[in-house]
Parts: sequence; structure tokens; C-alpha cells
Amino acid sequence: MENGPDQKTSSTPRCLVLIGFMGSGKSSVGRKLQEQLGYTLIDTDQLIEKRQGKSIPKIFSTDGEDVFRDIECELLKELVNDSPSNRIISTGGGIILRESNRKLLRELGFVVWLKATPEEILERTSRNNHRPLLQTKDPKGAVARLMAERDSLYRDTAHLELDTKGLDIEEVCAGILDCASYHFTHGD
Repeated sequence: MENGPDQKTSSTPRCLVLIGFMGSGKSSVGRKLQEQLGYTLIDTDQLIEKRQGKSIPKIFSTDGEDVFRDIECELLKELVNDSPSNRIISTGGGIILRESNRKLLRELGFVVWLKATPEEILERTSRNNHRPLLQTKDPKGAVARLMAERDSLYRDTAHLELDTKGLDIEEVCAGILDCASYHFTHGD
């Protein structure tokens, strides 16, 4: 794509991988990047729901989180084996919990960690019952605890850490594309 990140070599995957806590903007940024680049957008949570024929909360409640994480891992392996190119991959917030997934995410392409504050997360997710890990009496405490637990895992996985506070979606996408272009041209 003319407007997309330059490719260093033909073997370098030209994928943008979005990670971050639930409500950090991965889906919105993914759709905007798709619009700008014309790349295929893969939302791992949506793809899992489609393939399993049930929602993520339903998978969590009937099969358990471990089964869901197994399904995520298998999907990542499939995406890596598909020789990814010209894709934007928007992931679920807990995909980084397994070490094998963190490795696979980096194999897929340029990994961007979209960061938001706990307050922003709660504001964005408060009207959505589709968040199984927030179905608790203290959602703010749950968000703060989970973010603290996952912070180093996101950091270890990402090529780019992008704090979205105060940025509109166009600014977030511009930052991602500038950094991805450098990454694909010059490598890690």
C-alpha cells in the first residue's frame, strides 16, 4: 500500500498488531487504520465469537477463561502460519497473559500497546455488559488491579507504547503509522 508502512524485506510481515487493556481503543483505532490503509482488519475477539457461535462472556461462563485463552492461542498460531501481510490485528485485552502468545504477537508484525487510564477505561466500558472480567461489585478496583498485573506483559510485547490520553483517533493513527514505517524500514 502506498500509504502503509514500508517493508524492509519481502519476509518482513506488514501487519499492525494492536494490544492493550479492554476499552483502550483497539477496535476503533483498528477500523480507522483499515480505512486509511485498506488493510484487512482482524478482530480476534469477533473472530472467536463467530467461530465458536457464542459470545465471549458465554465462553467464559460455560467453558471457562482457560478454554478461551486456548482458543486465542490457536488463533494466533493460525494467523502466524498464514504468512500475514497487510493486516491490522486487534486483540483482546488478555491475549498477552500467555508467554507463547506474546511471542506470536511479535512474530505477526509491529505491536502497538494502546494505553488509557483506569478512569478512561471505566468510562468507555461502563455501558457494556460484554466485559466478563468487569462483572464485579468494584469494577474500578478490578480495572486498576488487572492493569497493574498486565502492565509489564504489555510492555514486554509491544514495539510501541502509545498513551492515548488527550489524542484523537487521527493523532493515534498518525503516531502508529510513523513508528511502524520506521520499524519496517529499519527493523527492531
